[in-house]
Amino acid sequence: MGKIVCFPALSEEQQQRILDAAPGYTLNVGKAKDMNSAELQEAEIILGWSPLITEHVLKKQGSLKWIQVWSAGVDNLPFSDLEQQQIQVTSANGVHSIPITEIILGMMLSHSRWLRQAMLHQQQREWKAPDQPLPELHGKTAVIAGVGEIGSETARILKALGMNVIGVRRSGKDVPNVDRMYDMSGLHEALGQGDYVINILPLTDETKHLYDEAAFAQFKPGACFINVGRGPSVKTDALLDALNSGHLAFAGLDVFEEEPLPSEHPLWGMDNVLITPHIAGSTEAYKDRALDIFLENLEAYLAGKSLPRNPVDYDHQY
Repeated sequence: MGKIVCFPALSEEQQQRILDAAPGYTLNVGKAKDMNSAELQEAEIILGWSPLITEHVLKKQGSLKWIQVWSAGVDNLPFSDLEQQQIQVTSANGVHSIPITEIILGMMLSHSRWLRQAMLHQQQREWKAPDQPLPELHGKTAVIAGVGEIGSETARILKALGMNVIGVRRSGKDVPNVDRMYDMSGLHEALGQGDYVINILPLTDETKHLYDEAAFAQFKPGACFINVGRGPSVKTDALLDALNSGHLAFAGLDVFEEEPLPSEHPLWGMDNVLITPHIAGSTEAYKDRALDIFLENLEAYLAGKSLPRNPVDYDHQY
């Protein structure tokens, strides 16, 4: 009898969906820290991730065959150990497409339509209008760095608003709603065309500090930068310099090199920065969407087929 261990708290209905899909398997739901070593070592499938897997499973070579990570990001996984033991890993990539697209749009509108400034004036009970006519998103150019499922959904929404969309992705393959696609070697060329640059790239060795002084120098004067990907993709000092100089007009930031962002950090006090505390992917629909991904993979796993949704490539680290 196979065993499935699940770290996320699921409702009885959600647990039953798993049991119905995997007859002959048992399901153990609970926090990793509350499970003993034997329970983890006996698991054939783990839903979720915990560093305790490394300690109690990978170092002792348990029964584990497949990990369905509950998050989209996998940059904290021990890839070499997993690959050495030939353990399959799939992510929950795509579960965030709708909420992250919505927060990207919210950040863009908060700047273009003066909403953030209006809220600040409201707190002071000030009736104050902008000095210049407000810009529109319509007709502007957005550069999306990282056109996976989230980037594709963002492109669809931005095209519906009448924006021009340029994409950057490792493969350089075209997708719908992107007017021109670059591979990573064309990033700097793409950056120079964007009124808005949106980073959704995963964190890899290639993308760490990708946005450095040289990258920000390629931005159009007065461009806006939005980061909902990973904080360490941005060299924070270079971002600060670009904002302080006025080369960047605005930054909407959900992720940071250091989290939580220290209270004394200068980003907090900047009028041209909007900060959210790493909540872009938060959604009430998260569990159901992530479970749908797992169940689709589970069906294939039990049939002896390749896992169709979000298999992690150890060479690319995502």
